[in-house]
Amino acid sequence: MEYRKMGKWGLKLSELSLGAWVTYGGQVGEEIAEQCMVAAYEAGVNFFDNAETYANGNAEIVMGNVLQRVGWRRESYVVSTKIFWGGKGPNDRGLSYKHVYEGVNNALRRLQLDYVDLVFCHRPDRNTPIEETVWAMDQVIRQGKALYWGTSEWSAADIIEADKLARLNGLRPPSMEQPQYNMLHRDRFEMEYEPLFRNLGYGTTIWSPLASGLLTGKYNQGVPQGSRASLPGYEWLAKTMLRPEAIEKARQLQPIADDLGCTMAQMALAWCLLNPNVSTVITGASRVEQVHENLKALKVLPKLTPDVVQRIEDVLQNRPELDDF
Repeated sequence: MEYRKMGKWGLKLSELSLGAWVTYGGQVGEEIAEQCMVAAYEAGVNFFDNAETYANGNAEIVMGNVLQRVGWRRESYVVSTKIFWGGKGPNDRGLSYKHVYEGVNNALRRLQLDYVDLVFCHRPDRNTPIEETVWAMDQVIRQGKALYWGTSEWSAADIIEADKLARLNGLRPPSMEQPQYNMLHRDRFEMEYEPLFRNLGYGTTIWSPLASGLLTGKYNQGVPQGSRASLPGYEWLAKTMLRPEAIEKARQLQPIADDLGCTMAQMALAWCLLNPNVSTVITGASRVEQVHENLKALKVLPKLTPDVVQRIEDVLQNRPELDDF
């Protein structure tokens, strides 16, 4: 396992990490979650991603219970939470100081931790001034309940505004973004965020590197029973991700993976790591075998030579043109 700095900051994250979205507290129970976390940790994974909204908080409870049982040194791992969707009440969601304060405290209680390493603003909040959110996050840092704060799926303009407000007022600026990034979803990461990487040294913990499973090839013949797109509440995946043109690209990518002697998923994960602005790639797993298979992507990375990358680009036909930005 190799480790990358989180942008310009001193924190180091494993190139591949493990997230709780969809699986923990919902698709899998604590026993399987523990098996997956232990397998990842023993392979060098040091970052475990979570959020207050995952399985309505149950994902954090599961992860917290696992962390208590395994007894790893707190210095040896990094944990995140994300704040926005905390409940159904008028003040149980968003990025007001009230919800940030209460959301972080509730997440720590569920995780059974004194602090999280990373706390993200899970989405932009148009009902709360950015300056209030920046001040709220600064307070969380000063209270020792989180070490770094960042954003998830914010526009570059809003991130730059948050950074400016923080620096003008002597507050802690945001450090990292958690965006979607994969072979089929590139423009925001590679174009819009480019000034964030160049000027602010922003780190990234990317999600959906497999395009919600599309880049594994498992949807090439339709939606199999038991897949993520077939789960109740995730019907939107079938509508937004499983487009005919995207499935066709996945089919055309398969021979390239075959030539490399790897799975489509391993090639897609390795492709994300080619981008130096990726601090870590968040993977998911509903069984321990998936953890082991995903980790093999690290051995595929050296095989992605310029010639292979060009073959991939010839299929994708979606490389952003930075000169147009």
